[in-house]
Amino acid sequence: MTIAGAIYLRAKSIAIVGAGPSAVAAAKYLLAEKAFDRIEIFEQRGKAGGIWNYTNHQRNESLFRIPQTNPRGENQDPFWEPKSTDTISLGETDESENFNLQPNVSYISPIYDDLETNNPRPLMQFQGQEWPPNTPLYPRHELVLAHVEAYGKDVQHLVHYETQVVNVEPVNESAWAVTTRNLRSSERSTEVFDAVIVANGHFIVPQIPDISGIREWNKCYPGSITHAKYYRRSSEFTGKKVIVVGNSASGSDISFQICQSSQQPLLWSCRSSSPANAISTHLRRELPPISRFLPENRTVEFEDGTLETGIDAILFATGYFYSLPFLENLQPKLITDGSQVNHTYQHLFYAPRPTLSFLVLNQRVTPFPVAEAQSAVLARILSGRLSLPDQSIMEEWQQKTISESVVSRNFHLLPAPKDAQYMNEMSDWALSAPPREGLENEGQGKIPPRWGEYEFWCRENFPSIRKAFMAFGEERTNVTELADVAFGYNDFLEHKKVRSVLDFVS
Repeated sequence: MTIAGAIYLRAKSIAIVGAGPSAVAAAKYLLAEKAFDRIEIFEQRGKAGGIWNYTNHQRNESLFRIPQTNPRGENQDPFWEPKSTDTISLGETDESENFNLQPNVSYISPIYDDLETNNPRPLMQFQGQEWPPNTPLYPRHELVLAHVEAYGKDVQHLVHYETQVVNVEPVNESAWAVTTRNLRSSERSTEVFDAVIVANGHFIVPQIPDISGIREWNKCYPGSITHAKYYRRSSEFTGKKVIVVGNSASGSDISFQICQSSQQPLLWSCRSSSPANAISTHLRRELPPISRFLPENRTVEFEDGTLETGIDAILFATGYFYSLPFLENLQPKLITDGSQVNHTYQHLFYAPRPTLSFLVLNQRVTPFPVAEAQSAVLARILSGRLSLPDQSIMEEWQQKTISESVVSRNFHLLPAPKDAQYMNEMSDWALSAPPREGLENEGQGKIPPRWGEYEFWCRENFPSIRKAFMAFGEERTNVTELADVAFGYNDFLEHKKVRSVLDFVS
């Protein structure tokens, strides 16, 4: 309903797409509102943790094309991962053993062998879920998975695993028909919900640009071009002459890993200067973007005219499209060129029908606390404790944000400190809700994270902190505190105090 330009929602049943970190955060905040009759989570994987479930050998999927310029994804079929590859091979067992060791439903994850978080542990955690003692300052992916599993343990009763959402569409002015597929039986069913929260992530459809000669190259040398989504370990590039394209967090990290094993120097093709946290090394040579592929003698030409011959492998760390195949029929369209999710107010609500929402569409953010802050807003709005502005105001917000972003692909981009400011704005919005009797924290409900001076300091210094951490090499697993890399908040406060005195004197 709408009152004096404000939109008040009141949902009783909610479907959540995905059961990864953002989804379980949403479920916890929704439960804390004590206002919903039904909350159901649909997860196509066979286990908890979402994207943090490492998939070792599987690389082949129909989404991977060269070039890959179409954001249109698909409702993928899973691959089947043995439950216990260490003890038994399913192909060598009889029917009774196969029955007891049914393989897991799995989907390719972009997690690689030696992946560590690119945010320090004090920021990369859920509220109330502590990391185990002696966890490295930048935890490996196995530890992050355990952290997510522990955080979401109390909402597992809401999850339908091995259940893929294949279509979501409006059925009347306020409700949504959600069609799911059981991935073991292939049976489909449709249920109606008052609201839908999409929390399935956006590391699904890889981007590979259409560069002159790339099709011919791929035809001549199949398998030589890949994407960061399918990278697993540097040893696969041993002795090869390699180009890594892209210098985002993954491009920087993967190129550094590969250059330890490949022919040296590794060729690192970057559209902009390398990030502040990139480790300097003579094993990696920066070059501009690729202008064309010349497959005749395995030659690649770069935009400055540099020619490199004998190229064995090219890995594109060029990001992903936003893609929502189960929402393709929605009008106005959510996805056009794949650079953003259209018509999203505050990167969160689908403005034409705000009972559809999305979690952590943003890039270059610290995802776990952002998911919590957004979930706190969502829960309070869907329970009727907060309102949204009129649809025209929501659409105006998007257009204003796009104009400030210069290019549409930067719409969801929130580099530090914008991500922290946005998170605090979301938390403040959530905390502005009037108290309701029976809720925790004297009626306020579940309290979202809010960053103060320490967290802002840590976030804004994270490139330098990461660089200092990596300088420890193999010993970095013993580095557990910021003070271990000579970054102390107390030193920062002392410096700030001195600066204040000097400013006052001057």
